[in-house]
Amino acid sequence: MKVCSNQSQLSLVVEGCAANVSSALKQIRYAPLSLPVTISHVDETASALSTIDPSGRYVEVARTSHCDVKALGAKLEMSPKRLSKKRLTLINPVNNVRSGFAVNPSSRFPPLGLGILASLTPDDWEVELLDENFAPFSYRDADLVGITAFTSAANRAYEIASIYRDQGVPVVMGGIHASMCSDEALRFADAVVVGEAESVWRQVLADAQSGRLRGLYHGQWLDPDRVAPPRRDIYSDEYVFASVQTSRGCPLDCEFCSVTAYNGRRYRRRPVADVLDELETLNNEMVFFVDDNIIGNGASCRKQALELFQGMVARGMNKTWFCQASISVADDAEVLDWAARAGCRMIFIGIEAEDIGALTEVNKRLNLKKGASAYQETFDRIHASGISVLGAFIFGMDSDTPEALFRRAEFMVNSDVDAMQLTTMTPLPGTRLFQRLEEEERLLYTNFPNDWAHYDLTKLVHRPKSMPPDELWDIIRQCTERVYDLRTLKTKAKRTLETTGSMEATEFAYRTNINYRNIGLALGTLV
Repeated sequence: MKVCSNQSQLSLVVEGCAANVSSALKQIRYAPLSLPVTISHVDETASALSTIDPSGRYVEVARTSHCDVKALGAKLEMSPKRLSKKRLTLINPVNNVRSGFAVNPSSRFPPLGLGILASLTPDDWEVELLDENFAPFSYRDADLVGITAFTSAANRAYEIASIYRDQGVPVVMGGIHASMCSDEALRFADAVVVGEAESVWRQVLADAQSGRLRGLYHGQWLDPDRVAPPRRDIYSDEYVFASVQTSRGCPLDCEFCSVTAYNGRRYRRRPVADVLDELETLNNEMVFFVDDNIIGNGASCRKQALELFQGMVARGMNKTWFCQASISVADDAEVLDWAARAGCRMIFIGIEAEDIGALTEVNKRLNLKKGASAYQETFDRIHASGISVLGAFIFGMDSDTPEALFRRAEFMVNSDVDAMQLTTMTPLPGTRLFQRLEEEERLLYTNFPNDWAHYDLTKLVHRPKSMPPDELWDIIRQCTERVYDLRTLKTKAKRTLETTGSMEATEFAYRTNINYRNIGLALGTLV
């Protein structure tokens, strides 16, 4: 290896056999980006070269006969920068407790936030996604690591972060849990992004390159036209569903939900044309619209939802999809009709309870406005468009008595809800529910961060008001067995086919029920 001068321009010449070149390349991984490099024996060194500079942007390959391989040493007195691209590793950790849900690939969804960050990362970074949805974590060399996590996977995220930090690799954490528990996350990361990361991501990368990560970064709520689509080439081909987001924010502020705290009260909708363009790039036949309420709130949101569904039909998109919406989705037959024509087969609705007292407790305002007596009419209207209903119910609210819980389970079984989600009341950080129960000293697991693994919506983590914890948990087990009994699920499927007239809608609902049954089997709430 030697340094040459040509018209005041330094160049680095690495010549010799493949073994020598490979050895020399390992020594020059840090050098000024402006320094040209010449390497001999093209035919023998391709593999070594690709590992150091896969882009080929900074290395000129030439054939020479001179051989002079030496250590670079102190001959270059310039600030060191990596010759090849920087390596960014994005990680999606998974809490293995929910393995019952994860056994079916159709129940896994790509980490949308990490894909968006990848799309915002400049070309001089190589981006890799380590996704525990399909493979357990294995260490990869990196210059910077970005990790997101839901609360139940926070411990796993911290474990992986510690592995990298022990190797001197800086770690940035973000997402809903890190945003709500930023002080905690900073104990395990070099920097934490609070809120939506797009507005600060370029600055995070620049600070990481200069070795000056500054701890906390506060993202701003973006205008809809500035929300970038994700870079989907980093996702596993095993994902059955593609995740697409058309809006952010929710003004409803239910006590148990952190969406308002994280994304704000105002609905921010992406331009319909941008969403349609993104949908046309998808290879997946099935899509999950991750918006908390795809129809939004008010006439303008309704108009945009209608334009989206009509646009999908006009462009001839052959997608099958499901979404989340408020109970108000049933108020507009035209929206439902176009949604079905565009491929909608199931709508997730947060019903929570059939009891007015329970709805009042959790501030479920829209459901209260409609009244629990309106539920059946809601289901009928949605079914009339050929769409099934996934109803979410919560067990363990303060007003829940044993009798109320058994009534709720019977309502789930006997009503025309097609798919049923039974979750245990879980106070997640950032919610008013968590704050209230913490102040009342009613949280059963408080050894954080270790105890976050219990906060996965399937365990009892608080002390109820109306009965001892053991009694409530026993009732939840009984209700789970009633709701997810195979005979019940088969009866539900027959009824869904009758009410919707759609085999696809029926299949969506039945598979969803089986997935929730698998959770119970994995956790032991079903035997």
